[in-house]
Amino acid sequence: MTVSPRLYLRVVKIAFASLYLIIITGSLVRLTGSGLGCADWPRCSESKFIDVSSTHAAIEQVNRLFTGVVAFSVVVATLLSLAIRPKRRDLVVISFGLVVGVLIQVILGGVVVLTGLNPFSNIAHFLVSIVLMTNVYILWQHAKVIETSAQEIPIQGMPARRRTPALTSQLTIILVRAIVVLTGLAIITGTVVTGSGPHAGDENAVRIGLAINTVVRIHSSAVIILLGLTIILFFYASKREQIWRILASDLERFLAVALVQGLIGYVQYFSRIPVLLVAVHVALSVAVWLSALSLAWKTKLPEPAPIVLDL
Repeated sequence: MTVSPRLYLRVVKIAFASLYLIIITGSLVRLTGSGLGCADWPRCSESKFIDVSSTHAAIEQVNRLFTGVVAFSVVVATLLSLAIRPKRRDLVVISFGLVVGVLIQVILGGVVVLTGLNPFSNIAHFLVSIVLMTNVYILWQHAKVIETSAQEIPIQGMPARRRTPALTSQLTIILVRAIVVLTGLAIITGTVVTGSGPHAGDENAVRIGLAINTVVRIHSSAVIILLGLTIILFFYASKREQIWRILASDLERFLAVALVQGLIGYVQYFSRIPVLLVAVHVALSVAVWLSALSLAWKTKLPEPAPIVLDL
């Protein structure tokens, strides 16, 4: 079977959507206090593999069953990466990374339940989700490059043009990389805030034990530094036509999403951390990370020429 670049890109988008959605459903399990709705693993309980006898069990069960959808979409993306023409080594390697990541997530999901929602296992569970989103984003971008290249009409007698780095300004590249690092730091410190806060997934779940005010200050400091650096890059790039032409849309999007996320973070803290705002904050944290990746992607684009994989 031969798979076209366009079809493969669609499959990758489905995998992307499923991986994003399960982060949201997973956060809802915790925020509704349903983390131990299924007190066993992989069965929901000692007597039932699937149990929807209570609201908490049903919520946790839906999240577990959706894991099957995620696994299916990832496996399909991996299998089709072997069938795409021209063959691409990068697609195969990246898609297999998704399979490994999902397997790790399944194991961590069991650890979370069997340890009674230990906050550190919950943190690991979320951070692996961020790694998976990074993986599938890179896969999407590589697939998009191939799909775009497949639509180009070659000019006879002209050599294939190699794609060079989009930016040559070393200062801009350093600033973008710093923004990505600070975004990651903000996410990590945010998980520590979650592990110290009230929404543990169950009223009897263990907390990290750090003072919530302290960890919030550390997290907010990372966010403030991140926003400050982004504003510096924004004004620096806006004064340079070539850099602005390349980064404008991604930089504006990142700054907008990060500002909204920061605002929601402050509002939720001073309004005693309501569940709805926390759910939005979790969903937007992934959007902020993806926006940072999109910004970084513009600093160096991959080589579009086909890479033959001998099987």
